[in-house]
Amino acid sequence: MTSMMICLFIAILLPIVSKAPLAMAMNREGGYNNRYPRQQQAKLTGFGARARAAHENAFEALIMFAPALLAAVVTQQTGDLAQTLAITFVVARIAYLVCYLADIHWLRSLVWAAGYLCTLGLAILAIS
Repeated sequence: MTSMMICLFIAILLPIVSKAPLAMAMNREGGYNNRYPRQQQAKLTGFGARARAAHENAFEALIMFAPALLAAVVTQQTGDLAQTLAITFVVARIAYLVCYLADIHWLRSLVWAAGYLCTLGLAILAIS
């Protein structure tokens, strides 16, 4: 179960980690606008737009992963399969971020699907 909690901790950090490339892209566009960051982000293109999308998607993935993982823990479904699913989710999410920033769209979609299936697997374990 400890590995699952570490995975949850990493998943919680990923939205913040993914903010760094976005902040760098914003800074390149005339400096980071801390008064109206969302307006500045809306104008980003290329790398900056991908960094924004990756950042937002990290939150979206966390919203699904955290309850699924916690449900597995609460129902005592913390065996090897659950741990493998949690670890694979984290690896997939890191790969997703890298693929998004590098504009490798086809691989990004595959690792997104892998991460989603891991989340789904954890939820299914919790109800089985």
